[in-house]
Amino acid sequence: MTSALEARIDHREAVLARIRMVLIESLGVRRTPDEIDPDTALFGSGLGLDSIDAVELVVQLDTDFNVQLPNDVFGRAEMRTVNGLVDLVLAAQAAEIADATAR
Repeated sequence: MTSALEARIDHREAVLARIRMVLIESLGVRRTPDEIDPDTALFGSGLGLDSIDAVELVVQLDTDFNVQLPNDVFGRAEMRTVNGLVDLVLAAQAAEIADATAR
């Protein structure tokens, strides 16, 4: 495995760990980080979040990761699972880097 790939995997795991903590600390999900499977649904029978939690989650992710998530984030498939949130944050971080590089 190349060092670049290892770095990407490590970064993804760090984002996942932080999102798990946001779910627990900010939204009151009553599970340990290891109990939150990355493919767990955020809403309904998954973690049981509601629309107010979704707004709070987006605000917290914007703050914690210093990114601007897309305005249409609430209707996106990425908002369905924990892994989707990881993908969303990684994409927002990549967009921020691309914008900074373009300037």
